[in-house]
Amino acid sequence: MNAPASRMPLSRMSRLALGCWPLAGMTRDGVDRDDAIATVNAALDAGITHLDTAYCYGEAGESETAIREAIKNRPRESIFLASKCGIHWEPGRQQAVDGAPARLQAEVNESLHRLGVDSLDLLYLHAPDPKTPIEASAEALLTLLESGKTRAVGCSNVSLEELQRFSAVCPTAACQMPYNMLQRELETSFLPWCREHAIGMVVYWPLMKGLLAGSMGRDRQFPTSDSRHKYPMFQGEEFQRNLDFVDALRPIAARLESTVPALVLAWTMERPGISSVLFGATTPAQVAANVPALDCRLDDEARTAIDEAHRLRGPVAGRRAVKT
Repeated sequence: MNAPASRMPLSRMSRLALGCWPLAGMTRDGVDRDDAIATVNAALDAGITHLDTAYCYGEAGESETAIREAIKNRPRESIFLASKCGIHWEPGRQQAVDGAPARLQAEVNESLHRLGVDSLDLLYLHAPDPKTPIEASAEALLTLLESGKTRAVGCSNVSLEELQRFSAVCPTAACQMPYNMLQRELETSFLPWCREHAIGMVVYWPLMKGLLAGSMGRDRQFPTSDSRHKYPMFQGEEFQRNLDFVDALRPIAARLESTVPALVLAWTMERPGISSVLFGATTPAQVAANVPALDCRLDDEARTAIDEAHRLRGPVAGRRAVKT
């Protein structure tokens, strides 16, 4: 039986984190290298020290190389650097999942080179590989942990059963999964188990790809170059009902003298068992729009009003999702 993993490796992790997938420019048009570097610098300057990237964030590691430029003149100990291995791109932008130990070790070595660092603070298995037993992938990450190439290990986009199998082989400090006001399945499965086993939960999509940021118009259309066109939450009646939910958040945020995105992020950060919350940004202005979450304090009236908005929203279609 695996002993609970220590949370000490996560002690330097900021509660709010910059998710660096958008910086690769593969899901949003108009993102260039200078914007990406400026966005990382804006986050670090605002005290958001947790940077979350991955080997596959960009066909040639564009996210990791932008981070390298942003952090090269900063003290290494001032940054909590997390990356992932196990997904890469084949020609024609075909995504491939490969959890074979040799592949994982090669990707991590390349990521360290791209980032210009000797070790990571946290390394995740990005997703389970159906062709490779997750225990074999866990063994590979254990080897990387023991060699000092990462200070802690986690896994992402797993089932609870896969997480349990992974953590039985390798000390697991964190799990990364989607979670937000409209996608709350973790509350009855992952979160109780992770809290019992001292595994931190890092969550992505707290603003559900901008849906919960409060700025989308009801006639918004998403081109095929924008990954959001694939999700039921952004289509038809579901999209309109989700915008109704966002409208219900506006007076709550206004009473707290806050903004809708700050309210959403603050609510997410205070949920039991949540260690860090990732938000995506492609410009310094988007970073600035999310930073006020650090100073937003919910009270019982706000929590009650949010619970009522959830009740009125009802069940959400297309809830389970995996980051691409």
